[in-house]
Amino acid sequence: MALEPFAQSKALTFGVELELQLVSLSDFDLTAASPDLLHLLAQKPFPGNVTPEIAESMIEINSSVHSSHLPLLAELLEIRDILVAAGDRLNIGLCGGGTHPFQHWSEQKIYPKQRFQELSSLYGYLAKQFTVFGQHVHIGCASGDDAMFLLHSLNRYIPHFIALSASSPFVQGHDSLFDSARLNSVFAFPMSGRAPFTLSWDEFANVYFAKMEGTGIIKSMKDFYWDVRPKPEYGTIELRVCDTPLTVERAAALAGYLQALCRHLLERREEPPVEDDYLVYNFNRFQACRFGLDGAITHPKTYETMSLREDILTTLRKMEPHGEALGSLGALRHLSTAAQEASDSTYLRRQYEEQGSAEGMVNAAIRRFRGKR
Repeated sequence: MALEPFAQSKALTFGVELELQLVSLSDFDLTAASPDLLHLLAQKPFPGNVTPEIAESMIEINSSVHSSHLPLLAELLEIRDILVAAGDRLNIGLCGGGTHPFQHWSEQKIYPKQRFQELSSLYGYLAKQFTVFGQHVHIGCASGDDAMFLLHSLNRYIPHFIALSASSPFVQGHDSLFDSARLNSVFAFPMSGRAPFTLSWDEFANVYFAKMEGTGIIKSMKDFYWDVRPKPEYGTIELRVCDTPLTVERAAALAGYLQALCRHLLERREEPPVEDDYLVYNFNRFQACRFGLDGAITHPKTYETMSLREDILTTLRKMEPHGEALGSLGALRHLSTAAQEASDSTYLRRQYEEQGSAEGMVNAAIRRFRGKR
């Protein structure tokens, strides 16, 4: 079956998906509450959309399609408040964070949906170990060729989004020493990584995808777990490297930054992407995952190695004219402050020390998601 045509979409519109943790307020472990929570939420109108995820201890929320930062933020705040109120009725807490600090993968329950059951059968324990929580951002593209251009042009900036969203320092009860350990779970899947290099939608759809479909390994774009992937049914590209931040404010800011970057890239004033840009890609991605804002980044064109934090701050300043044109200056300023202060991973480690337990740290994450300090 051929890949569907690339749908018409208004360029630079955007939307957000957030995977959220469902936590018992008695022991602060993950709890298999999504069936009850989804049933309760279905009784009233819900802004955007809310769906199950692969484990019953998580849900996914989807925003509507937006053109600017503030309406997206307002919707995410409304969604958050509805979720928190529903959680209170069920005595469960909701929070961000890319990993839960002490849950055990073997105790997770796969949600009874056909695709999730098939994935569990195919991937074995990896499916339950995939109880990790990410933010995905969709950006509207005017054409398939623009989508492929943006997808590969963004390779230079992927570490920015990993470091700015990093919120998964703890895994299975231990400090992983990574700022974003979540992505290590993603990398375990055979179709993860990055998309093959081509700037032509026709070549991607009618050559690469056709060949991959012919192998019988993949059936749709959903089978690719790439860092950035095209979504032809929506007319978007989808950035998938972010941990779910601890606040919806950070989630909206990350989307605003991506929108501004894409506007800048579509002006095509930078050198166009080439296959050799990926020579430094895995190193840069590792640096961002392991060290977060304190990592290093090597420029794919010049091979100059610099501070990731300083590269982010320089780029945020460079994006200000685009932020002003798009109405997302607030998003850029939010991220600039975050880059100069501390990441969510640093906050979680600090809470672990101050609260004296992983349970206290999870409670702090729940409060932060609610907008409380």
